[in-house]
Amino acid sequence: MSATQERNYRVVPGGDEAARIPHILIVGGGYLGMTTALRLQRKLGAGEARITVVDPSSYMTYQPFLPEAAAGSIQPRHIVVPLRKVLKRVKVLTGRVVRINHERGVVEFEPEAGANREIAYDYIVMAAGAVSRTLPVPGLSEWGIGIKTITEATYLRNHVLQQLAIADSAEDPALRKKALNFVFVGGGFAGAEAIAELEDMARDATRFYPSIGIDDLHFYLVEAADQILPEVGPEVGRKTLNQLRLRGIDVRLSTRLESAVDQHMVLSDGTEFDAATLVWTAGVKPSPIVEASDLPRGPRGHVDTTEFLTIRDTTKAFAAGDNAQVPVLDQPGTYYPPNAQNAVRQAKVLSDNIVATLRGGRLTPYSHKNLGAVAGLGLHKGAAQMLGGIKLTGRLAWYAHRGYHLSALPTFGRKLRVLTDWTLGMFLRRDVAALPELSDPRQPFEEAAQPVVEDGQLLPR
Repeated sequence: MSATQERNYRVVPGGDEAARIPHILIVGGGYLGMTTALRLQRKLGAGEARITVVDPSSYMTYQPFLPEAAAGSIQPRHIVVPLRKVLKRVKVLTGRVVRINHERGVVEFEPEAGANREIAYDYIVMAAGAVSRTLPVPGLSEWGIGIKTITEATYLRNHVLQQLAIADSAEDPALRKKALNFVFVGGGFAGAEAIAELEDMARDATRFYPSIGIDDLHFYLVEAADQILPEVGPEVGRKTLNQLRLRGIDVRLSTRLESAVDQHMVLSDGTEFDAATLVWTAGVKPSPIVEASDLPRGPRGHVDTTEFLTIRDTTKAFAAGDNAQVPVLDQPGTYYPPNAQNAVRQAKVLSDNIVATLRGGRLTPYSHKNLGAVAGLGLHKGAAQMLGGIKLTGRLAWYAHRGYHLSALPTFGRKLRVLTDWTLGMFLRRDVAALPELSDPRQPFEEAAQPVVEDGQLLPR
């Protein structure tokens, strides 16, 4: 056995002979990966399999609540679940899988510290999720930010509030205007919810800045298509568009961001202006680890997955979630969208099919009828397309959004914490304290530690 490979054995009670236990490696500790591991942990006996989860973070983030965390309606730590706390019978490795060789049954693991090593497996589960899909827009990589992680959500909250402080303290009209321009690119769920929540927060925060009125805030939503929120249908999408525009949000349909060099925004409709905030939510793509593997891929780079959530033309390999294309059984050539609804339900089928494979049982095809879609657009505002064709906007849709996602949030403790945040929010005004130093916490110390030189002599500070 190679020292760089981790194989799994157990000693059979009453004898010296070692018997091999199958090793299940789950690549990704997001909602799908964590929930799959949790269900396998519950259903498999101690001697049936060993489970390992690999993820760069030591926690799972419930991404649908990121816009509310960015707006301060939910404490950021309340929408993350520590993997090691809930996966008590699972080995959690913090680091990245940087290469997969399924033919050999090994992955290359890059830990947070130390040298890379190989980890061998018998079964692999691809639950690596997705990353922001960017375009070659000049200046985007230097000034843009996504909202797919708790770090990004926390940064955005502090950044937007910091821009209000900059504008309130600035005497230069151009600097002030730049600070109060906020650009969001992408009108799907992520973009619409993020701009609505952060505009709601900024509007609420203006009461603390005497020189800033609501009319001074300029929020732009740039969407290349001719509608927003296609997931909730055209009628609810149009109502949502009207809601956003009535709030003063400048929604530009059939428009693209062409440049953001030096924070100077150039739109395809000819509009140009400076903006200190650029949020990119224009789609996602599968995690780069999918490409760094020998697993079969579909036309858009996703893992090519069967209706049983097995990876096509392979054995002992499974996939689901944002990094997989899962076919819709009764609609050939179409695939399930990468949303929270499907992640919740795919985790159950995925884990049950792994158990069935281990025990020689029959696999279950994944099939799910769309229950509709819900979006939160700030306090007491929302949009929803419910089962049965029921369309909601405003407060009722907001309740539907919160109710659905609270039920889907893993663990009772997290549900209780989020519910407590919401309850306190009914009685207390929103906290608008900005902590921009979190993005560079060592800066004050580095400034204090700078040497003082006088007449060529190094002096103590």
